[in-house]
Parts: sequence; C-alpha cells; structure tokens
Amino acid sequence: MTSIDDLSALDLAALVASRVCHDIISPVGAITNGLEVLDEENAEDMKEFAMDLIRKSARQASAKLQFARLAFGAAGSAGAEIDLGDAHSVAAGFLANEKADLDWQVPRLLMPKNRVKLLLNLILLANQCVPRGGLITVTMSGEAANPRFELKVTGSTTKVPAVVLDLTAGHDPERIDAHTVQPVYTVLLARDSGMDLEVVKQEDGVSITASSKE
Repeated sequence: MTSIDDLSALDLAALVASRVCHDIISPVGAITNGLEVLDEENAEDMKEFAMDLIRKSARQASAKLQFARLAFGAAGSAGAEIDLGDAHSVAAGFLANEKADLDWQVPRLLMPKNRVKLLLNLILLANQCVPRGGLITVTMSGEAANPRFELKVTGSTTKVPAVVLDLTAGHDPERIDAHTVQPVYTVLLARDSGMDLEVVKQEDGVSITASSKE
C-alpha cells in the first residue's frame, strides 16, 4: 500500500504523463493504421475508409489533448485564472468520444486554475462511474471564491471504482500507477484548492461533490 503523502513530485509527474500518453496512444495509433492503408491500398472504398478513420481519430486525439492540457497541464502561470467556458468546451469535446453525455449547468466565469482542473478531473471520475454510458450533470453553486461543484451521474449501470471510494474516505490505495493516478491527482487538487471531496453511490446513480472549506 502506497501513501499519497509519500508520492514525490517527480513520481506524480511521471505517472500523470503516463496516463496522458495512455489516453492518446489509441487515436494516434489509429491514424498511423489509416495512413498505412492509404499507402498500401489502391481500392477507392478502402481509401475512403482510411480517410474516415484518420479524420475521426485526429478529432479524438485533438479533443483528448485539449482536455489534458487544462485538466493536467500548467495552463498559465502560478495563480492564473481559467475561464469556465473553456473548461466546458474541452469537457464537451472529450465526452463526445466517450459513452457518457454531458449536461453542463455551470456559469461562465473566471476561477483559479487548480479549481478548474479539479472540476475537469471530477468529470473524469464521473465518466468512470458509467461504464455503459449515461448522463453526467454538472452544476455549481456559490461564488467563484467559495464554490460548490456537484456532479450527478446516471445510467443503466453505475458504479464507483474501489480506488475512488478508498481515496475519498481518506484511505491510501493498494497501489499508485498510471491507472490509479488520476483519482490520486484529483484528491491532491482538492486539497490544494481547499475543498472537501465526496463520492456517494446512490440508488439512482452516483453523486460527486467538491465543497469549499471557506
């Protein structure tokens, strides 16, 4: 069992980088496969298939990279603020390639970057709770300086990964690797943002909240 408090900055950076690479490799690999088909095939129908694959995969890779830039990247200098409208755009683009739909009910305003990063990472947590697809409804109450994020997750099948339950209950995960680092990163963002994080499995879905301690 690994304590998240013992995780070094270098290890965290390496694990997050591995997570981002894992998300991007599939569409990039599909682009490579499409280009190989164009090089090897003369049939027009196969070329059209390859071009469709390349277009779709390029859009997916772009959406994932734009999302990762805000959710994991520096996104400006220390103390910078991010427009929640930009967060909406990248979240919608990311989920367009996933099974879950997004209902974004958050006002457009500027907010400290780590809180915006936290909100985007909460969307990633929510997406893990609907493996067969569903709806993620995102709302915010309070002011920018004292917000409360609420995500309601509904679908035919909803569940909360064990690592998420452990972390939000204050327990250390069995292991921290590229597959589990995103929930760890979310908890660290919540700490840095001065927000309490709660994930609850309910009869009709999953509730995820982050509330300012101020």
